[in-house]
Amino acid sequence: MHPTIERMMEVVAKGEDSAIASLMTEKVRFLPPTYWAVWEGRDAVAAVLGHVGQVFSDFRYRRVMGAGCDWALEFQCRIDDLDAVGVDLITLNEDGLIAEFEVVMRPLKSVAALREAMNSRVATDPRFERYAKALRSGG
Repeated sequence: MHPTIERMMEVVAKGEDSAIASLMTEKVRFLPPTYWAVWEGRDAVAAVLGHVGQVFSDFRYRRVMGAGCDWALEFQCRIDDLDAVGVDLITLNEDGLIAEFEVVMRPLKSVAALREAMNSRVATDPRFERYAKALRSGG
């Protein structure tokens, strides 16, 4: 397994912003499961993933598939009292850093709970002031 993927699996569930940031390119793109938008930039993406690590409980990766630059990591977790499963689709650049991170999840009820929890966290986090308007309008 690629060392970046191994390290990412260790730190994402813990919500460690700075550890997550060190694994990403400066212009990383994050595509969340909660709305059709793209977060761009290491600081913003690390902060978002840090919040996700605080919203998810009982998080664990079940399967890891991939090689080279393209990886799919299947996970399961809980959001409050709801179960969820999903897949992190990760693309590494030539230096082995995360260039793109897309998340797909189910079921819809759990994704809705994640969206609500994340919107309230991000809307009150001063690092996301410039995104607050987009969040209020639904992304």
